[in-house]
Amino acid sequence: MLLVATLVYVRLPRAFSKPADAPLGDSALLDGYRHVEVASVSDALEKVSGQRMYMSHRMRPIFAAKFAGFALTIQLNKEENRDPAALQGMLAAIDQGGPNSVWVMVVQDGADIAGMGGLMGTAMAARNYSGAVIDGGVRDVAYLQKIAFPVYALGIVPSTSVNHYRFAGANVPVVCDGVPVTAGDIVVADADGVVVVPRSKAAEVLAVAQEMDFKEHSMYATIEKLKSIVEAVKQFGRL
Repeated sequence: MLLVATLVYVRLPRAFSKPADAPLGDSALLDGYRHVEVASVSDALEKVSGQRMYMSHRMRPIFAAKFAGFALTIQLNKEENRDPAALQGMLAAIDQGGPNSVWVMVVQDGADIAGMGGLMGTAMAARNYSGAVIDGGVRDVAYLQKIAFPVYALGIVPSTSVNHYRFAGANVPVVCDGVPVTAGDIVVADADGVVVVPRSKAAEVLAVAQEMDFKEHSMYATIEKLKSIVEAVKQFGRL
């Protein structure tokens, strides 16, 4: 279990995902993203903005999961230390999030470092986070699976960040598995992977993704009926 002793007060930027802070439209927006496929979101984002905002094949879930929420970003930087407060800002940041938060943590050069484990996952689950995405490793996986808290990470490792990393900021711009993420961006995840939608483009991208989803789901029956994907693509214009 990841554990850091010694309490130090750290002032953090306001988390983006508390219901009281969110405009009324955000609830409907997230509900829409929770009902479209991540592949359609990726295609829609590329169509709308020309951006490829999907994380690589390395970013995988510890169990099958689907979620959407607002990014609460965290950066940890490598630093050998004996400072008991080195990661206190990370713990304080967890307590700033809540329903609709997605914990997006970048652990510098941390593919073999567990950025989170059961204790942090329990806290996030208790605060009703949507999920977590870690550019780094994860541990205590059996317990995270037991409490059904969804985590995407680069791998499963038994290591610790304690004494090896220092908290470098919360709700700051980060690059997670090659994708730039700003606090408040929408993070969507399912069996196909993780996509980040810039908040300014979220409504437009969702509308296009929903149209793509509708066409693709309609095509299945057409392909079965005609026994031809060529004819179905001609009819629906979607591949």
